[in-house]
Amino acid sequence: MSLDILVVAEQRDGELNRSTLEAVVAAQNLGKDLGGKEIGLLVLGQNVSDLASELTSKGVNEVLLAEHDKIADYTPGGYAAAVKQIVENENPTYVLFSHTYMVRDYAPKLTTSMQKPLLSDCVRYVMDGGNPVFTRQVFQGKVDADFVLEGDGPHFVSFQVGAFNADNLDTGTSGSVRNADISMDDVEIRTKVLEIFEGVKQEVDLSKAERIVSVGRGIKKEENLELMRDLAGVLDAEISASRPVCDDGWLPLDRQVGSSGQTVSPKLYFAVGISGAIQHIVGMKNSGAIVAINKDPHAPIFDIADYAVVGDLFEVIPAVIAELKG
Repeated sequence: MSLDILVVAEQRDGELNRSTLEAVVAAQNLGKDLGGKEIGLLVLGQNVSDLASELTSKGVNEVLLAEHDKIADYTPGGYAAAVKQIVENENPTYVLFSHTYMVRDYAPKLTTSMQKPLLSDCVRYVMDGGNPVFTRQVFQGKVDADFVLEGDGPHFVSFQVGAFNADNLDTGTSGSVRNADISMDDVEIRTKVLEIFEGVKQEVDLSKAERIVSVGRGIKKEENLELMRDLAGVLDAEISASRPVCDDGWLPLDRQVGSSGQTVSPKLYFAVGISGAIQHIVGMKNSGAIVAINKDPHAPIFDIADYAVVGDLFEVIPAVIAELKG
């Protein structure tokens, strides 16, 4: 089978990173816009055949399985070498990734080795004259820049987490698993995994949360977090914050949303006491419904809010909680 679009999946210990499904949605949309292209999903690792089988139901024509002990643990050299071989063998027109920390690490090495550009961290694309035009945000999200990839493929593109909604996955197509032949004998792995750890222990992956209550400096002091936790409790939501709140130590760094924190796209996002600096907005602007509460009617957060409440949050939030409790 000739694959026109190849999505590179991301997994750890056999568990798929949810953002991979967002990249599959991007591939499905792009495939339809290009006239109905074949889509493949590449799974890398060791002992991940069960995961590959599960992914055949995710709306792709084929799942490619690449297993080897040199890619059992992630290393940039191992992943770049394996993906390069598969791309050269399959010759897809487009290779898509979700723009995760792992992709930021190895994709530049991969594309440089193939003497191809990497169009990274795109937020969307539109069709123009039968060709996709990809959009990236530059200058901390202040400017949208459009790019067209010219020449022969493969074209490498990564999409920002949240740019596409995994709930829009079209599962109408069911594929099969095919082993992707790779030779790693001559590949030198120059890094060795000693221990996998997270610099900040993460209590929750905010990118998976369906509802989030996010707080800013407008809550005034740390003690007022209890009121926000009450709101999160009745909404069955996770708590997050803008950078100043985390910088002050009111919440741990793993709860920060924004350009220097996590990127989220929940179905419901409550922005409480957040003015809406661009650094925060780039991390949550793709949320389904955005509710903003701020006493400043000119707060930038209102520019992207679906529901804007101008008022004192210490009066509004208790009323919202009481109404939700019935």
